[in-house]
Amino acid sequence: MASEVRARMVDGAVQLLAQKGLQATSFTEVLDLTGAPRGSVYHHFPGGKDQLVGEAVGQAGDRALELLDRVDGAAAEEVAAFFIGMWRTLLVRSDFGAGCAVAAVTVATDSLELLDRAASVFRTWRHRLAQLLEKGGVDPHHAPGAAVLLIASCEGAVVLSRAERSMEPFDLASWQLQTWIGSIAGGT
Repeated sequence: MASEVRARMVDGAVQLLAQKGLQATSFTEVLDLTGAPRGSVYHHFPGGKDQLVGEAVGQAGDRALELLDRVDGAAAEEVAAFFIGMWRTLLVRSDFGAGCAVAAVTVATDSLELLDRAASVFRTWRHRLAQLLEKGGVDPHHAPGAAVLLIASCEGAVVLSRAERSMEPFDLASWQLQTWIGSIAGGT
């Protein structure tokens, strides 16, 4: 039961970070969203909000990696399309109301510990995407840069689409990314 409450609170924090950002993600908001008892806050997170946010960032990162594992062994074009599709799904399902929880923390925190946690997630995503792209046909020298470009472009396209409440910026970036990945993948 206690671990279930803790897990709900971390899940809630991920959702709130993606929707409202770091400043609006308070313990009160997390409790309201998850229905967790008020007394569970410092029981489960004695390190306070930074501990909860750090765990939420880690969980958001792990979820993306679990999804990426679904395309292990696929052609680079499919890997790129899947990664782009993850972000498209987030935008569509949230009606432009959610973005990346990791990016939300990165742009808003003063905590070096939280920045380090976010950096670790982004590094892990970059490494995993590069592996998948290389396995899918991208030259090993180009795969790390292609991974960075995919992440940075998707993150930026999500921000633009949320601001404009339109899929147009995302679709334009998506088409360019997929075309470019196809050109460097050697026709796999």
